[in-house]
Amino acid sequence: MPSNKKTLLKHIEAFAYLLAGWSFLVLYLQPIIGFYFNYRQIEMGTALANLFLLLLTILNCVLSGEMKEKRTQVYFDLVMLLLGAMLLAYQAKFVIFFLLIRQTYFILQFIIFRAFEGRFYKLLTGNPPVSLMLSFAAVILIGAVLLMLPAASVKGQVTNFVNALFTATSATCVTGLVVVDTGTYFSLFGQLVILILIQVGGLGIMTISTAFAMILGQRITLKLENIMQSVVGDVKVLNLFNLLRSIVMVTIIIESIGALILFVGFSRVLPPGQALYHAVFHSVSAFCNAGFSLWRESLMGFVDSPLVNLDITFLIILGGLGFTVLIDVWRYIFAPQKVRKLTLHSKIVLFSTLCLILIGFAAIFIGEYNNSMQGFSVWRRILGSWFQSVTLRTAGFNTVDIGKFGSATILVSVVLMFIGASPGSTGGGIKTTTFSVLALSVLSMLTGKKDLIIFNRRIALSNAREATSLATLSAAIIFCIVFILMLIEPFAFQKILFESMSAFGTVGLSMGITGNLSYQGKLLITLLMYIGRIGPLTMIFAFSLRKKQVNIDFAEEKIAIG
Repeated sequence: MPSNKKTLLKHIEAFAYLLAGWSFLVLYLQPIIGFYFNYRQIEMGTALANLFLLLLTILNCVLSGEMKEKRTQVYFDLVMLLLGAMLLAYQAKFVIFFLLIRQTYFILQFIIFRAFEGRFYKLLTGNPPVSLMLSFAAVILIGAVLLMLPAASVKGQVTNFVNALFTATSATCVTGLVVVDTGTYFSLFGQLVILILIQVGGLGIMTISTAFAMILGQRITLKLENIMQSVVGDVKVLNLFNLLRSIVMVTIIIESIGALILFVGFSRVLPPGQALYHAVFHSVSAFCNAGFSLWRESLMGFVDSPLVNLDITFLIILGGLGFTVLIDVWRYIFAPQKVRKLTLHSKIVLFSTLCLILIGFAAIFIGEYNNSMQGFSVWRRILGSWFQSVTLRTAGFNTVDIGKFGSATILVSVVLMFIGASPGSTGGGIKTTTFSVLALSVLSMLTGKKDLIIFNRRIALSNAREATSLATLSAAIIFCIVFILMLIEPFAFQKILFESMSAFGTVGLSMGITGNLSYQGKLLITLLMYIGRIGPLTMIFAFSLRKKQVNIDFAEEKIAIG
């Protein structure tokens, strides 16, 4: 009897894999299938087959007595079954899509954790930088395939691979650069794919994958904890469960509040249902520092709205501070008896963020007074300067025409984009802490001090070495990409530099050349977005060879500097 049951389960599992492959073909090859057969009937039959298979899976868990062991999975499948049944009344294509996500997840879970005695999982966790790189690459590839589907475009056409890859990378790396207009080119399905990629990229794919592993009862290794630290920032004591719970709760609370406020602002120009959808999309995009907008001209139509301006900018700031800083500040305010002072990391992040915003505000207000903001009222200039100062470092939204920026403002913009957000945040760049350490190094040399001192604390010299290495590597990578782009693209130097720095800093602002780049140029910008999101040091550590070196102390000798 047990052998018969085991054989039946193998047949069901094999059928599930075949059905997943067929579902993918139904979604992807709609024009070809529709030419030879009745596509609507095939679509409906495929959706019903997926629902029936899911029902069989639930009944098998319940009748076999595995309910206690797989309770979470059964509840999840019940929710998917009910959701699929409701979506069936709307459109069968959405049923296939959502259930295909569920099947793909369990297939990946089987391959990673159980296939080949878990060797693939051990291989990934054995090299944290490679794990981080592959995780982002896998999500980008899946997103690109989904965006290529005819259902993802308004016209029902297949998006070419380069444009789909560019968009998926921009969304996953929370950049915001686009080669096609998000609101008019992509259908609701395509926009939802982009929104999911933004949320996954914003939270950090390793954070989400680790959460899934914990839910499924997988053992979290020490090396995987190190990966988590590289994603969410350095913390002294890492309690993964509490950290993940805090990250999810912080994200839901902030994005929900942001969406409610944006709904009030958007409802003045849009119908209620459309205003709600736009509010949710832009709230997620702002908190994740993605910069994707459903309007062709971003938020230029709301340059006079204090509500929209302040809400979007504070969402960007909160997302750019980093989860550990947000949690530290929350505990400092609401649990002062437990947390009497902020950590040094939080203090540096908050202070540097404030300084950069104020410097950017002053520079943009002065530089664009008679350029892009010519004819604006004083209040509109203040709002415009504030918004651009905040968004320039990581986000990618704009309320004034970036293409009209003067050379002085472009110079400031490039520096702000290069610095970027803070460690463990949803933004890119070399990070505010790196910039702070570099500034402290210069200050200590000018004042004749040996140590780097801030807030009555001494920063380790190893941090100074890491900051210098990161800044140098980042500048070298950008220089190489800009050099190649200058050879193959016909645009002015400042536009190419601005575009490249925006991609590396995962900012998403453009001076209007993104859609006109060649395929080679788009691929180079895609590479920059990817490197900017995972970090140059992560990439170098992933490919560097770690060999045991003989501990030899060589004689020290000084050379002339400067």
